[in-house]
Amino acid sequence: MSRERRKHSPALKAKVALEATKGEQTVAELAARFEVHPNQIQTWKKALADGAAAIFDHGNGTNKGKESKNNDALVARLYQQIGQLKVERDFLEERSGP
Repeated sequence: MSRERRKHSPALKAKVALEATKGEQTVAELAARFEVHPNQIQTWKKALADGAAAIFDHGNGTNKGKESKNNDALVARLYQQIGQLKVERDFLEERSGP
């Protein structure tokens, strides 16, 4: 009988990782309190420590490059649509007469 995997919210992960980083309770105590495996807490704690620098990285994060490419593609597509609409408008204007 397999148990379905639980999906923890990012807020819970952050809360547990911060509690673990504080060191006021042991990982075992936190695991019992939040009902998660101690190894999971260690993983979240490491992810928090590794990702903390990105909070202070103003515009140079790893996701910024991907977002920028997505935005550039969106802008290009929108300009293409604008151009197409202008051509259609001009054509219809010519066909309808003054």
